[in-house]
Amino acid sequence: METAQGDSWLGRLAPRPPTPPAPSDSKAGRNLPAAIATALGLLAVVGLSLFVWIDLFVLVVAAFMAIGLWEAAGAFSTRGFYIPIGPLWLAAGAIIISTWLGGDIGLLLSFFYGALLVIGWRYRAGGQWAARDAAASIFALSWIGLLGGFALLLAEMENGAWAVITFVLLPVASDTGGYIAGILLGRHPMAPTISPKKSWEGFGGSILLAVAAGIVLAAFALDIPWWWGIVLGASCTIAGTAGDLSESLLKRDLGVKDMGSIFPGHGGVLDRVDSILVCAPVVYILILAATT
Repeated sequence: METAQGDSWLGRLAPRPPTPPAPSDSKAGRNLPAAIATALGLLAVVGLSLFVWIDLFVLVVAAFMAIGLWEAAGAFSTRGFYIPIGPLWLAAGAIIISTWLGGDIGLLLSFFYGALLVIGWRYRAGGQWAARDAAASIFALSWIGLLGGFALLLAEMENGAWAVITFVLLPVASDTGGYIAGILLGRHPMAPTISPKKSWEGFGGSILLAVAAGIVLAAFALDIPWWWGIVLGASCTIAGTAGDLSESLLKRDLGVKDMGSIFPGHGGVLDRVDSILVCAPVVYILILAATT
């Protein structure tokens, strides 16, 4: 019988969740040069996997999912939650294989059965907080596994490499535009209790640069009408901002500075892909609508 400490064979095989960095009173902020170098390195890895041999992209997604779930388990453990990493990794692996082989139907079915596996596993472990832990585990699987599966659906499209590049670059353009406009013009906080540095002026800069990038990608890479780039850019900015604020709220509630510390200047995987993950289904649905 597995306990809430995960002493089953699968629990022993899975590594111990990391301890996320605690909030700091330092006002130095992130190491910007390290953050930029990390971002460029990650973009290079994704680009090479897409244009050299697209099947390598599956391994990239698998690595990000595994690390992301590991980080989520560690972050939730700071508040006493037990998220079983082993069953989550099994569920994520099923999502990756089923999505790559079976498309959107494979994604939905594997997520559903993976969720049942995780719930059953946690309830089998017993303990007073099984329902709470199961809910947190399904949240992690939905956030990282289900949304991440849409990245694979994008890669399977006719122009898959550029579809994935679009869903990665639009949030990057949004973040860059928001950062520049926020530094130069930011006066009115968007959500001061959640993310004090985000401003409405920065949000306007995010929209402008993401829309500009969306128009270029739509016209020259995706082979869809240019005006779809406006829809893509604006939609990704809204979704990405919501994802960023949601993760900031989650980290505030969990009492952690970052979800992890694997990337210099960026924190963990989840700190890097918080706005990108939620854009995957948005970009997939909009490209599908534009091409059918």
